[in-house]
Amino acid sequence: MKKLICVAMLALGLSACSGQAPLSDAKPVNVKSLAGDAQVSDVRPADAMPEYPARGKSLQRNFAEQPPLVPHKDYDISISKNSCINCHSPEKAKRMRTTAVPASHLETDGKTLKGQNYFCTQCHVPQASNKQAIVDNTF
Repeated sequence: MKKLICVAMLALGLSACSGQAPLSDAKPVNVKSLAGDAQVSDVRPADAMPEYPARGKSLQRNFAEQPPLVPHKDYDISISKNSCINCHSPEKAKRMRTTAVPASHLETDGKTLKGQNYFCTQCHVPQASNKQAIVDNTF
């Protein structure tokens, strides 16, 4: 019985793949890159280095309830270590003169980040003032 089913499945598979011909009236798809018309081999000037606000300054939020923007470059966040906590933990924040992680982001022990809040850059992004927009935004 197994042999019969295997032979039938093999015959069905081979028959499904045979006789397939591409459509003769198929038209090419024109895909636009974010790089515009630049060829891959073209060399372009480097992007400007990000300019972050002076210490103690921050940029205005764009909408109500927007997560605060980060006034410095990204630091490493991996499965085993979150570098943000080095300065922003409730114990160190006052001494480092930074904003402490809110209690809503911490477990009940008050020291450990909750799982959904562990990767800070999901919501909090660097606020360099000279970044170029990748796409047009009319928000």
